[in-house]
Amino acid sequence: MSGTAGMRDDATPDRIRVVVADDQAIIRDGLVTVLGLLPDMEVVGSASDGAEAVALAVAERPDVVLMDLRMPVLDGVGATERIVREAPGSAVLVLTTFADDESILAALRAGARGYLTKDAGRAELASAVRAVARGQATFAPEVGARIIGSLTSAPPARPADPAGALVERFPALTRREAEVLGLVADGLSNGEIASALFVGGSTVKTHINAIFAKLGVSSRAQAIALVRS
Repeated sequence: MSGTAGMRDDATPDRIRVVVADDQAIIRDGLVTVLGLLPDMEVVGSASDGAEAVALAVAERPDVVLMDLRMPVLDGVGATERIVREAPGSAVLVLTTFADDESILAALRAGARGYLTKDAGRAELASAVRAVARGQATFAPEVGARIIGSLTSAPPARPADPAGALVERFPALTRREAEVLGLVADGLSNGEIASALFVGGSTVKTHINAIFAKLGVSSRAQAIALVRS
């Protein structure tokens, strides 16, 4: 493997433990350096391909795996699928140069919790790592816009009881909150949701705030991504 475990001897339990996976050494080393300088993070390993990333995730159980998509041996999508299955406590945050619909949706379907492009600044990267470590979904603004555009332009077939299906997936939600979430995922505005459910706009806002809190998201784009992932 390209990296070693326990890169920092002064590790403390409350630090966010991160594995960095990128096949370009200069980018990989730069990310290790940037994240290693943050007081609340600890880089526990680095990998030059997806297979190494999976092995490190299984061995080290990091909080976050920072994952490139285009890598040899096993690509980022395949590595994400395996990490979600074999190291479920580790959240995958994609960091890549690609922001096309196919790459984004493939990563989300594989189980990635966040998606950034490599033009992200240090502050945005650090914020995203912290967010996914807390169990939240996070996306670069342009990625969120593409997710909404892609998903609302051709929505997939819905189950016979969409609200029931959402409650099964997200047990913290009430049935009414699940109904609201389903309409959000369909691209409806607050006013349209209010009309569809015969409730007031303030009631819809209350439900949406509760949904965001229960799902650990902060925007409609993040909520939609969770529903469609």
